[in-house]
Order: sequence, then structure tokens, then C-alpha cells
Amino acid sequence: MAIGKLNIDNFYAVIPAGGAGTRLWPLSRQTAPKFLRDLTGSGRSLLQETFDRLEPLVDDRFLVVTGHAHAEAVLDQLPALAGRILAEPTPRDSMAAIGWAAAVLENQDPDAVMGSFAADHVITRAKKFTEAVREAVQVARDGWLVTIGIQPTFASSAYGYIHAVDELEGYPATRRVDQFVEKPSVEVAQGYLDHGGYKWNAGMFVVRPSVLLDLLAEQDPAFVANLRRIAAKPDQVAQIWPTLPKEPLDTAVAEPAAAAGRVVMVTAGFGWDDVGDFDSLATLLDAALTVDNEGPTVLGDAALVRSIDSSGLVVPNSGRTIAVVGLEDIVVVDTEDAVLVTTRAHAQQVKQLVAGLQKDGKPELT
Repeated sequence: MAIGKLNIDNFYAVIPAGGAGTRLWPLSRQTAPKFLRDLTGSGRSLLQETFDRLEPLVDDRFLVVTGHAHAEAVLDQLPALAGRILAEPTPRDSMAAIGWAAAVLENQDPDAVMGSFAADHVITRAKKFTEAVREAVQVARDGWLVTIGIQPTFASSAYGYIHAVDELEGYPATRRVDQFVEKPSVEVAQGYLDHGGYKWNAGMFVVRPSVLLDLLAEQDPAFVANLRRIAAKPDQVAQIWPTLPKEPLDTAVAEPAAAAGRVVMVTAGFGWDDVGDFDSLATLLDAALTVDNEGPTVLGDAALVRSIDSSGLVVPNSGRTIAVVGLEDIVVVDTEDAVLVTTRAHAQQVKQLVAGLQKDGKPELT
């Protein structure tokens, strides 16, 4: 493909494609996680939408890090990524995944800047996304670890937060980060909204690969040495991978780097949703409707859903007709081997149900 005007020199997109999306069970499974699913009705999976959003900025400079079990499905959905998929032998959390990509890119291009963007998020207002990424790349070239903060729209206990303070000179949309905060209570989150200096942490990082690895080396030099060994000798990944720490990038690098004054945040002007549960999915789909809709929102074939005096979300995924009568804010997800019935208010608890199935020795259902 010809490089267009949106292309950013030496910028590489890293897409961590992991997790099972257990709060979206039974639609999302270990064998077919949410990033491989079309959850917006666009005809494209969340992974494909992530690729579509980034391709104008990076052309073919992609790396997808995914589990070995999903590598073939990723390639099926994005055949242009042949040779650009890093298959993890086992899940080791985000630091190992993103760190591996950083070590590979460090070898490939000494001028590289990498941006890590999850495979299973929904982003709207693409122009604003491009603007935020462009500023983040400019700042990252100067040696900063850059994160992109999302303006909170409600007091959420499901997201982490970033606290930013002074503006970075020369970059009006960028502020210095002094703290990453783990998921708070709703009451604490409301205080963050009232304060105004806190943004949602969407896990988006833009940084030069060597800067990321050097920051990690200050905390765990052996971790970095092993990542660089894997990048130099890919045939050793199966041997080295199980020895790597299982730790998220936030705690491994971002939090200590912020405490040391080495992290900045670009404030995002785009819409963002991590589609964390069926309540979030229903809100997302409702917002996308262009005409008034009576009855539940339907993801799939609306002809399969019959409703009277009902609202909520229905996902007909087995071909059967679903009838809902007199129920408000219901969630019904019908698949070939499992049916979920809950309410939008209890959507977060679906994860507990999946944990129970695993505990009871029913992995084939999860």
C-alpha cells in the first residue's frame, strides 16, 4: 500500500490481543475472545477495527502479540499481518507482551517509536484519535513515556485513573503524570470527577522501545535481559517465556516511572469504550442507533427477537427465536451451548459465573 499523508515516520503499532473477556460470556470465550468478535454490528471484529484505525498512521508497521492458540485466527482476520504476529506460549500479562514487541522493534529500527493499543477497544471520532497519537509520538521522540488519558464521562469503579498536573512546555495537550490509581470505589471515582485532574487509564502507551525497556531494567534488569534474548533468538521463546514475571505494564513500569517524573499524558478528545460488559455494550450500541428503537437493542438478526414491553440487550447467536415479555433492562445472550439471562445492572457479575464454571471443571463452556 502507498504511504498516505497520515503516515507517521518510524511509528509502529503494537496490538496486544489477549484476555478472554469473561464479562461478555457466553459470547466471548477462551477459544473465541471478544477481540475476534464483531461487537458493533460493523461487520468487522474489534481487532479488525483496531487495525483499520491504525493502518493510515503506520502503513504496514504492525506487531500483534497474542496467545499461541489465537495466532491462526488473528492471521485469518488480518492476512496482511503475515510475519508480524508474536505468539505467546502462555499468558504472562501486558509487560511481557508489550516488552517482547519493544525488544523486537529495538532491533529493527533505532529511530522507532511504538504505540500500544489494545485489540478490543472501541474508539470513535477518528480524527481526534489521530491528533492525540500524533502529539504522543512527538513527545515520545524526546524520551518520555507517554500515555493517552480519556476524559471520564461517569464515576466508574471499573477503570484505573491517571492524575496529571503541570503542562509540558511546548505541548498544550500534554501534562506531567504524578500518579496512576488502581480501580477505586464509585465514591472515590466521583471525587476524581469533581476534582477534574483525573482521566481514565485506557492502557495506551506511546514510547521509544529502548526507553520502555530501560525503564523496566531499572526495576527488573533480568526481565529485560530475557526479553532481549527472545528478540535476538526467537527459537528460545518457549524456553525463556515461562521464566518471565507475570505483571501488567502499569505496575512494572508506568507507576514507578510516574513517581520519578518521567511519564506524561496526552488528553484524548475521542470517544473510547473498552466494552467491558454487556451494560457497556448496550450503551455503546444504543449510542450508535440512528433511529428510535422500540424494545431491546439487538446485536445480530433482529428478526429472531420478539418483545413486548421490554428493554435491554438481546444477542441472538444460535439461530433460535428469542421472546422477551415485560422485562426492563434485560440482557439475553443465546449461543449454541449456553444461554445467559441477567440485567444490565448485574452485568459485571458475569465474570463470577465464568469463574464458577472453571472451578466446577467445565472449561469447554468458558
